[in-house]
Amino acid sequence: MVLGEDVTICPNCGGTLKYYDKVQRIVRTKERQTSWVTIRRFRCTRCHHVHREIPDFLYPYKQYEAEIINGVLEGFITSETIGFEDYPCEITMHRWKSHK
Repeated sequence: MVLGEDVTICPNCGGTLKYYDKVQRIVRTKERQTSWVTIRRFRCTRCHHVHREIPDFLYPYKQYEAEIINGVLEGFITSETIGFEDYPCEITMHRWKSHK
């Protein structure tokens, strides 16, 4: 679940969200570069669901930067694009396009 910085209400039940913990998440960029970012998690005091605060440059459940995914979906990045020719793989790019 993507939460903005000012969200304090659970999107599931309307309960109050409280800081729960933080987790590390890998981010894959062009030219096979990777880095780790810290993602804050919040827990609802009513329904106990845990929600992650995802930064703008990431999509939920994706390891690649949003810029790369958007480039593939818009047709700017293909398997022949310099700097991207071996990353992400063609199968991954095809899967992104088919779930658009």
